[in-house]
Amino acid sequence: MSKINKLFVSLGLVGTMLTSCSVSSPVGSNKLVQSSHILPVLKHEQDNQIMGICYDNPNNNAILSNVVLSIGDTDIADLDKVSVYFTGKTRNFGNEVLFGKPITKVNQNLIFDGKQVLKKGKNYIWVSYHLSDNASPQGEVEASIKQITVDGVQLTPSNTDFVAKQRLGVSVRDKGVDGVNTYRIPGLTTTKKGSLLAIYDIRRDNGRDLQGNIDIGVSRSTDKGKTWEPMRVALDMHKWGGLPEKFNGVSDANILVDQNTGDIYVAGLWMYGVINSNGKWIQGLNEESKDWNHQWRNKGSQPGFGVEQTSQFIIAKSTDDGKTWGEPINITKMCKKKEWWLYAPAPGAGITLKDGTIVFPTQGRDKNGLPFSNITYSKDGGKTWVTSAPAAHNTTECMAVELGDGSIMLNMRDNRNRHNKGDNNGRNIAITKDLGKTWVESPTSHSALIEPVCMASIIRHDYTQNGKKKHVLLFSNPNNKYRRSNQTIKVSFDDGKTWPKEYWMELDYGSGAGYSCLTSIDEENIGILYEGSVSWMTFQSISFHELITPADKR
Repeated sequence: MSKINKLFVSLGLVGTMLTSCSVSSPVGSNKLVQSSHILPVLKHEQDNQIMGICYDNPNNNAILSNVVLSIGDTDIADLDKVSVYFTGKTRNFGNEVLFGKPITKVNQNLIFDGKQVLKKGKNYIWVSYHLSDNASPQGEVEASIKQITVDGVQLTPSNTDFVAKQRLGVSVRDKGVDGVNTYRIPGLTTTKKGSLLAIYDIRRDNGRDLQGNIDIGVSRSTDKGKTWEPMRVALDMHKWGGLPEKFNGVSDANILVDQNTGDIYVAGLWMYGVINSNGKWIQGLNEESKDWNHQWRNKGSQPGFGVEQTSQFIIAKSTDDGKTWGEPINITKMCKKKEWWLYAPAPGAGITLKDGTIVFPTQGRDKNGLPFSNITYSKDGGKTWVTSAPAAHNTTECMAVELGDGSIMLNMRDNRNRHNKGDNNGRNIAITKDLGKTWVESPTSHSALIEPVCMASIIRHDYTQNGKKKHVLLFSNPNNKYRRSNQTIKVSFDDGKTWPKEYWMELDYGSGAGYSCLTSIDEENIGILYEGSVSWMTFQSISFHELITPADKR
């Protein structure tokens, strides 16, 4: 299990799938129940939580000696190792003790022999899979317990028809990989050549937001997400201006493919030094300095254009399918209004409109410091950029999508939902027909798509059905008003007017940082990169046909 999963487990946010042993076993008064919640099963993770067993033991110091497991319809080639763990009276998967020996020669039914003392009352047992390197990120695995043996008595689960089904994926980046403290803020896109590019913050020293030693990393896949090349760096301001790297951080990146040329842009927000809570740039910073502030707190970014006045909007460009990246250009003075406190990319991915205009979703703080969301676009292949009027206020992270009539919908994180858990909790949604000169609030705003106040993703997916060109909107976020859990993809067949529940697909029940980004891998497959409960950068691939099939028929 990854360190992030153990962290959230310790907070009681993951692994609470076994809440009771309330169903009686056919054998005497013993109670044995198997259960699971949906969690991604990832390549490169040592242990993947598949399912658990709760045994309500009537006798103290009973001996568990045997567990018999079926892997169901799992492709044996996807499994490198299967393990069983005991967690005692703790129902969370953490502080586990291995039961028996892991099995590496996997077949349909697996028998684990061991010796584990069980206390009176509820005892918890877990099944874990370690995936092979060749496992497909679009596969699935299954597991169910056939029986356990306690004090020589074979016990059968009460729910004998239960089967845990989990989707596979890839841990693209996780805490500690390459010596990095934390990876955050995902973006994902598909290039014109069909490669996948995943971007993220490389938070080298700690997990907090800017200011800090943060660069923008890129992972590249040429086989639709099955394998990923070593990390590259797209944006790194190094020791610019004589200040240490921890005072030259770049964060909150957005990636955009120009579908006209194939060029790829990564935009990020650069902070030089620290502007304190009074709006003053701090002089004399060095490697030993402990000063910290960031662009959204108090007066951490201010009116003006200079690096000592305001955070900077920078863009790097790749012309070779994401293999190499050019020197960053600074478009702050080109696009920011002088009186605005902040002008910044919104994390995730940008779009190319049908008429060829390339569009970044953006965000900022107005002349009073109030957050807003908007777009920034170019009609000349990235030579010049234009910033729109705000679509809404008290909103921040957003993503844009082109609707069937050519208008642009902006789907926005709304800060007011932090204290709003009622029926009108929902994403703020606005539409423009004139590239953001004017905006109209959508009738679905604050009602259609709930949120716990978190970045989300929305894309348009074009496909052909019965010879006709069609499109849907796909949306992903933590489907919860209260916490960043239940990472879910939703489908709209009517340009966002409705999001039918029967087409929702939950990917991760557990809690994580919750940011996500979707992409159309091709016409048949959808990719998602998200901050999950198992890995900081979780990639999964889902069949588009499955997404547009009602859940009860999948």
